[in-house]
Amino acid sequence: MKGRRTLLAVAEVAAWWVPLAALWLVLISTVDPLELAVGAAASAVAALAARGARRAVTGR
Repeated sequence: MKGRRTLLAVAEVAAWWVPLAALWLVLISTVDPLELAVGAAASAVAALAARGARRAVTGR
């Protein structure tokens, strides 16, 4: 059961990360490796925060 929960948590974070990273790419003017790394990290932090906020609201 714990493996399923972990998989669902990873899927939820990935579901947030993909559109946030895409938004970052749309908003930046230059696409170089450093910008991609910063965007990926910022999107990951935001995705984790979104998951935490959803869990806080639903209580699960």
